[in-house]
Amino acid sequence: MAGYNLKEVMSRPERLASGHRMCAGCGATIGIRAVLRALHEGDRAVIGNATGCLEVSSFMYPYTAWYDSYIHNAFENAGATLSGVETAYRALKKKGKLPEEENFKFITFGGDGGTYDIGFQSLSGAMERGHDMVYVCYDNGAYMNTGIQRSSATPQFADTTTTPVGKESNGKIQTRKDLSAIIAEHHVPYVAQTTFTKDFKDIHIKSEKAIYTEGPAFLNMLAPCPRGWRYETADVMKICQLAIDTCYWPMFEVDHGSWRLTYEPKKKLPIEDFLREQGRFKHLFAPGNEHLIEAFQAEVDKRWDDIVYRCGR
Repeated sequence: MAGYNLKEVMSRPERLASGHRMCAGCGATIGIRAVLRALHEGDRAVIGNATGCLEVSSFMYPYTAWYDSYIHNAFENAGATLSGVETAYRALKKKGKLPEEENFKFITFGGDGGTYDIGFQSLSGAMERGHDMVYVCYDNGAYMNTGIQRSSATPQFADTTTTPVGKESNGKIQTRKDLSAIIAEHHVPYVAQTTFTKDFKDIHIKSEKAIYTEGPAFLNMLAPCPRGWRYETADVMKICQLAIDTCYWPMFEVDHGSWRLTYEPKKKLPIEDFLREQGRFKHLFAPGNEHLIEAFQAEVDKRWDDIVYRCGR
């Protein structure tokens, strides 16, 4: 973004208050604060939030950690709820029942359970109908709030409570769903995959594009979970950097149909550098399991090559 000023962005007022009950080292709240900093001063927001870690830890009636208007909705209907609010807002504006100078943005958050799986139908509908809203998935790779069960965002071989590692199991059998590509096929104006790194530039720029691009937008944000991924809480930023440097989590955007890589590591690291930091993949480093790491690497390479091809590199 031309004229991007990190100091100015970081100095914007917080939209999520401290004092919430999210875990130390949780990637979701770090990422969500970064997303909300993209809102321009003076603009207001209506925040939707599917049931999940974020909801139970930031809102307990009548108390809330959100400075903007906030709606807790059921697990499955984050997309439907905010699309309805956005429609009502446009109707009231058209009838002259809202002040012209007021500018509202509509942003909803959901974990991967409420986005990839249970809420996919309402998300797909909201994207297809063309509502002027942003859906942000904080992808922590499982149903963390209810006990670390696998979701379709859970990577292959991950140890979860419903794909436990044992004598007859190496964790989750299936590879993860590529939701960002699926939403891009809805031909919406803006789709991006991001996470937070030391300068936060990528997530800030993409969040501002998503919020201020007219029409539906989707952000898929990698958000590590210390309980589910089993890493030291202080290492959350390190985990994110390894995710993009191993190309496990490609950073790209699809802007009005045009695919573009936004980060390409100078030296692509082997996937075991990312896996080794997480207890959920501890079994992959046991003697005799080298072929599992090789299979994981092959899948990462295949998906990276596909993104590079789509981006015309």
